[in-house]
Amino acid sequence: MTPGVVMEIGRQAIQVAMVLAAPILLTALTVGLIVSVFQAATQINESTLQFVPKLISMFVVILVFGPWMLQYMVDFIQRLFGSIPQLIG
Repeated sequence: MTPGVVMEIGRQAIQVAMVLAAPILLTALTVGLIVSVFQAATQINESTLQFVPKLISMFVVILVFGPWMLQYMVDFIQRLFGSIPQLIG
């Protein structure tokens, strides 16, 4: 196994991690921005007002995108395990 192959596997793993984390992180970012604008407009400075909507929205995203995320990860792992004979030989 050459260093280039190892780097390619690492690159693919990082790409999978980014694709899987993107829906959750983008949701948290969007909800946080909306709540911050609401807090600035109403001058309500409650820290739990920031935390609870993010937590609920991230839970909903995991429920909605969870099966797709799991299938994406399983596909990557199957491709990785399937390529082991070529990597060893």
